[in-house]
Amino acid sequence: MTAGRFITLEGGEGAGKSTQAARLADELGRRGLEVLVTREPGGSEGAEAVRGLLLGGEVARWSPHSETLLFAAARADHVEKKIRPAIEAGIWVISDRFVDSTRAYQGAQGIDDAAILALHGFGSKGLLPDRTLVLEIGQDEGASRAATRDAGALDRFQSRGPDFHAAVAAGFRGIAEREPERVRLVDASGDAEAVTARLLAELADLLV
Repeated sequence: MTAGRFITLEGGEGAGKSTQAARLADELGRRGLEVLVTREPGGSEGAEAVRGLLLGGEVARWSPHSETLLFAAARADHVEKKIRPAIEAGIWVISDRFVDSTRAYQGAQGIDDAAILALHGFGSKGLLPDRTLVLEIGQDEGASRAATRDAGALDRFQSRGPDFHAAVAAGFRGIAEREPERVRLVDASGDAEAVTARLLAELADLLV
C-alpha cells in the first residue's frame, strides 16, 4: 500500500485555514484521493481535551514554557492516534495547524526553536509534513475575519496585541525561508476559489 501524504495549513488569525482545508479536501477527493481533515490543537480525544486548556481562560493563564509543553503533549497524542495511522493507510491528511504554529506562536514569546523541535522529536518522533502551506493575509483583514467568524469571542491567542501577531507572521516567514522545499507562502487575499487554486499549484509536484 502506498503511504498517504501529510499536508498542513498554517498562518495567522483569520487567514482562512479551516475554509481552505475543507476546500482542498474536496479538490483532492475529486482526484480520487482519500482525505482526512483534522486540526490542532486537537484532532484526537486527548488532544481536544488539551485544546480547551490552551485556548480558554486569561491570556496569562499559561507561561510560554507551559504552553509549549501542552502543545507538544496534545500533538503527540494526535500524531499517534490519528495522523500516523491515516498516512500509513494511504490517506492524505490535511491538518489545520501543526508544529510550525508552535514554532511561530511560542517562538514569538521567546521559546527557542531548537527546544520546540526537540520536544517534537520526542513526543511526535519528529514527524514533519510533506508540504506546509502558510496562508498570508494582512493583519487588519485577518483580525476582522476572525472577529466576524467567532462573533467577537476571542481565544487566548487572538486576544493578544498587534505586535505579537506581527511577530508570529515574521516567525512563519522565517521558517519558510529556512525550509523552502517543505514550506510555501501563499497569498490568502481575494476569494476562496482563487486561494484554493494557489494552494493546489503549490501541491502540484506531490500530485503527479
